[in-house]
Amino acid sequence: MPRLVLAATAGLFLLSGFAALVYQVLWVRELGLLFGNTAQAAALAIAIFFAGLAAGGWFWGRLAPRVRSPLKVFGLLELGVAATAVGHFVLIDLYHIIYPALNAAAGDTAWATTALRAGLGAIVLFPPAFLMGGTLPMMGQHLVRITGRLATTGTAVYALNTFGSALGALAAGFVLPPLLGFSGAYLLAIGLDLFVGLAAIGLAMGVVLAPTGTRPQEAAAEQPRNARSNTAAAASAGLPARLVALVAFVSGAATLGVEVLWTRLFAQVLQNSVYTYAVVLVAFLLALSLGSLTANALARLRAPAPRQLLLLVLAASGAVIAASPWAFHAVTGGLAYVGAGASWLEYLGAVSVVALLVMVLPGILLGITLPYLLRLMEAARPEPGEILGRLVAANTTGAIIGSLAAGFLLLPWLGVSGSLLVLAALYPALMLPLILREPIPWPHRVIYATPIVAAVAALIAFRTAGPAATTLNADERLLEVIEGTHATAAVIERGEHRLIRVNNFYTLGGTGALESERNQTLIPMMTHPEPRSVFYLGMGTGITAGTSLLFPVERVDVCELLPEVVELAERYFAPWNQGLFDDDRATVRAEDGHHCLRHADTDYDLIISDLFTPWKAGTGNLYTREHYETGRARLAEGGLFVQWLPLYQLTEKELGTIARTMDAVFPQVVMWRGDLFADGSIIALVGTEAGVTVDPDALVAHGRSLADNPALPEDLLQAVNLRFYAGNVSLSGLFDEAPLNTHDRPVVEYQAPRSQRLVQAGEETWMTGSRLGFLYQNLAEQVPPAEDPYLAALEDDAHGYVDAGRHYYFYNVLRMNERHDLAGAQLRQFLALTPFDQPPGDPEAPTTRSSWEEGR
Repeated sequence: MPRLVLAATAGLFLLSGFAALVYQVLWVRELGLLFGNTAQAAALAIAIFFAGLAAGGWFWGRLAPRVRSPLKVFGLLELGVAATAVGHFVLIDLYHIIYPALNAAAGDTAWATTALRAGLGAIVLFPPAFLMGGTLPMMGQHLVRITGRLATTGTAVYALNTFGSALGALAAGFVLPPLLGFSGAYLLAIGLDLFVGLAAIGLAMGVVLAPTGTRPQEAAAEQPRNARSNTAAAASAGLPARLVALVAFVSGAATLGVEVLWTRLFAQVLQNSVYTYAVVLVAFLLALSLGSLTANALARLRAPAPRQLLLLVLAASGAVIAASPWAFHAVTGGLAYVGAGASWLEYLGAVSVVALLVMVLPGILLGITLPYLLRLMEAARPEPGEILGRLVAANTTGAIIGSLAAGFLLLPWLGVSGSLLVLAALYPALMLPLILREPIPWPHRVIYATPIVAAVAALIAFRTAGPAATTLNADERLLEVIEGTHATAAVIERGEHRLIRVNNFYTLGGTGALESERNQTLIPMMTHPEPRSVFYLGMGTGITAGTSLLFPVERVDVCELLPEVVELAERYFAPWNQGLFDDDRATVRAEDGHHCLRHADTDYDLIISDLFTPWKAGTGNLYTREHYETGRARLAEGGLFVQWLPLYQLTEKELGTIARTMDAVFPQVVMWRGDLFADGSIIALVGTEAGVTVDPDALVAHGRSLADNPALPEDLLQAVNLRFYAGNVSLSGLFDEAPLNTHDRPVVEYQAPRSQRLVQAGEETWMTGSRLGFLYQNLAEQVPPAEDPYLAALEDDAHGYVDAGRHYYFYNVLRMNERHDLAGAQLRQFLALTPFDQPPGDPEAPTTRSSWEEGR
């Protein structure tokens, strides 16, 4: 075969691996949107995909030796992948129509729900994955027929495909969704498969080989001299096929299990955006690709004997996996945040360096085992396509079991470090059957096996000896940490207060911010005349959701994504969440909030969406047009959809996109302040139907009821609440030019991580302080309170309470900037517009959220 044709064939296989990883990323995301963005949904999608690959590898591998032109069949398989992938668009749209009814029929039964999701997922994923599974055996059969070299050609083919997968992960994580949208990225992958298929068929027209095995003379030339000896050949051939399959199976289980656990380790020190997850995945795949290339080099060695070399690889693999928790802590400085203060490109560079330092050496060793098994099988002269198919089937089946066991069994049971030690023990355990089949006397086998048994026992015995799962500041005390299926969550005590921290750096709330967390319920609830049913998307400590139970509500539904957080909130925050877990009116579910809301069996007077970290992977889906359409469809007449936003984590770009997206769905969107802090502010965007207004009588009635004081003056109660109103977003037109955020083009998910790093590097600022004050001013200028239809039910004097809140905000901004002369003027205007003799609370209280929480 001419070198140019061989290079073109290799290039097609690289593109095949590229497209396959793009598909995988997009399928997992799409099924997450359909079934819920939970660890179980992601694991189910990956398991179905891998099952298809395993079945396809086994089936097409058996067929490969009987095919006259494997390259042509490879091309047809690629065309089949493209054809079945096109069906994704029809099926997914159909699923969104029929799934609500099917899900309701399944009810709350876990097995029925899982079976439903598995069945629907399999219809979408299994056919293309089954066809993908045949591409490696067919390409291997074709190239090995050409070269006559099973080990070196097979390992090279595997390395090439894995490298293509790494490139696909890089493109799917960084380039394609922002550039083309997810639909465009999916169509690109289909287009690549069509090109690869047609090109392969074209190349196959000039390369037709008889369906025989490898060329005997070239296969013999491939063998090292010692491998060509009868003794070595017999030794290699003496390794039973079942034992080889067992090695492939355990290798797949350990490799994918380790990947799951390493991903959790990296979650403790990274931004956890789509970009950082992509960096970790790319680094892992590159390491596996390098492992295949290493196996290629090892296959050329004359000594040591293949089985002895495999034993060395297994021993080294177990050692580096066992050491990886301590290595990770050493590289990250004891779970310190990677790249703190770095700009965007500097941050990506820092993450890449850490990922490579942690994973390259172990990943190379893990990546050697599977392809090097071809060297052990070479002396038996097997058909290349068949052996590749069998090995991939066994390895992928192991990968399914390993990933599920690591994420859902080992991790909650032993934590990350203990789980890694148990997986490390698999490698020396795998050495035992190999040693026991060595052609040496039994006493020698026992001698060699004894330290291996001791190593396995030691790794399992010391499974609880790993480094700490989370870090603490000097003034903090750990009450409990849970390393669960979704996250590592901890309850931490700081002075008199408690907080929940997720993945080492993300605080979900605590008793130090009690008033602010309660405001997230009080402010919207006070404006509704008769709130009876409330839905909370996100829970944290439960303080916000529990506040609703102070009102005469009939139903409170709470959906929190992280079951670890639900468990800790119930155990440690009962004194502050108003009996949320005991009140018959409240139901708390550990489930994806969007999925929970979409399939709710009732409409709600209020839907309150909690504060989320905007740059975290998956969070952007909660700011999309589709999500807000779901929310609007679930509102009762006169209902309010309340989206709380952490302005200390958003720039003007992200805020504009979210506001513009909500405005595209709701006829009316207004803004409320969650506090009057100069820094660290939160706001609520409230979406309603047209004609909904603030009810001044509701403000008074709710205020008197909560205070248990029917004599409280009306003007006082209205002023206390209306000072938090910021303005009418819909009529202001301030965000009309911002881009929409959709499932197909999730602007926030890809923009917020960059903004976070720019702020950390001092190149951008959050939407707080003076910048937020100017937004408040612009809202008031574009739609003055007296002209705001949302405030139409208020008396004229009450409009001044809205202006007063803006003046008090500027008072805090000026105090923060030590402009006390100007601050005094703002305070006087606040007092002039309200019935207060002095501001509610202490006028000398801290002006920023962080200092206020520390002071408490």
